[in-house]
Amino acid sequence: MDRTDYNRTLALAALFQSAALVKDLAWRGHCDEHEFEILLGSLFAFDAETPPAIYRGEANLRNGLERIEVQLKSGGKPPDMEITRYAIGLIFLERKLQERPDMLEALGDGLKAAERQVEYFNLAHESVVARLAEVYQENISRLGPRILVQGEQTHLSNPGVAAKIRAVLLAGIRAAVLWRQAGGSRWKLLFGRNRLVAESRDLLHRLNS
Repeated sequence: MDRTDYNRTLALAALFQSAALVKDLAWRGHCDEHEFEILLGSLFAFDAETPPAIYRGEANLRNGLERIEVQLKSGGKPPDMEITRYAIGLIFLERKLQERPDMLEALGDGLKAAERQVEYFNLAHESVVARLAEVYQENISRLGPRILVQGEQTHLSNPGVAAKIRAVLLAGIRAAVLWRQAGGSRWKLLFGRNRLVAESRDLLHRLNS
């Protein structure tokens, strides 16, 4: 993947979008179904090589693009620290995952098994979501430290909602992989934030025109 501001911005948008959906599920018990399916679909885009191909177009990352300015812009509206914490946690876990080739192989096998279920059910079917949640638990959760999700206990203790949260976190790991492949790093977040914000504004302007 080309290491461009364009690719980094879209990857970061996918990461923030994943974090935002985790927050929605944890506090409200539901989230935008279209965005949910787009993120799940990214887990099975094995042959796609660019963010627009993986997420089926820039427009499907609109929520994440809007989040970039809120989360990164200095001054003005303060960032949502809950979303920031999830995003940073996902980036950290993805880096640890790259150090475990055995776990990467197991993760790939789990996704391929889930893909076979997609052939029989729709992408967001509870059986597929449950399998993706298992893949997350069996692999990512073991890396540690776990991402502690805050929210309403009623929703967090609901097996269906908990499975969706884990599936979205797995999609967040996918976005973190793209962020790294596009040249993203902690330094890019610290010192390249203005370029990321500018790129997200340009993308949103194009989508809105």
